[in-house]
Amino acid sequence: MIARAQNRCEYCLSRADFATETFVIDHVCPLSLGGSNELENLALACSGCNGRKYNKLEDFDPITGQLAPIFNPRQQTWRDHFAWNENFTLVIGLTAIGRATLNALDMNRKGIINIRIALYTIGKHPPHLAVD
Repeated sequence: MIARAQNRCEYCLSRADFATETFVIDHVCPLSLGGSNELENLALACSGCNGRKYNKLEDFDPITGQLAPIFNPRQQTWRDHFAWNENFTLVIGLTAIGRATLNALDMNRKGIINIRIALYTIGKHPPHLAVD
């Protein structure tokens, strides 16, 4: 699972080898909502994203005000829903799913932004994602 995730949080793309918080196994569909322990329902996540996601499957899109599903890394492609800003420090939600996930998981937390800046200066950010 770590190799599949390229050693990154499958939501905010933080690198596990440069993380300030532990990485955990996230249940994409939480057990409390009928999810399973099957590999197709598991994702590598930083504690920040996992804790904020908790048992959510959807959140509000801040643009439309409508509920939208949280990004599912097993069924969806990151680059279809998210992009980097011009200096690669902020994740931008491109779709209702991206914006709702960004909002729910607070994917631009101050600590993550600081790590992205530091990693960018040494050529370790943005991540080069394998073909999805």
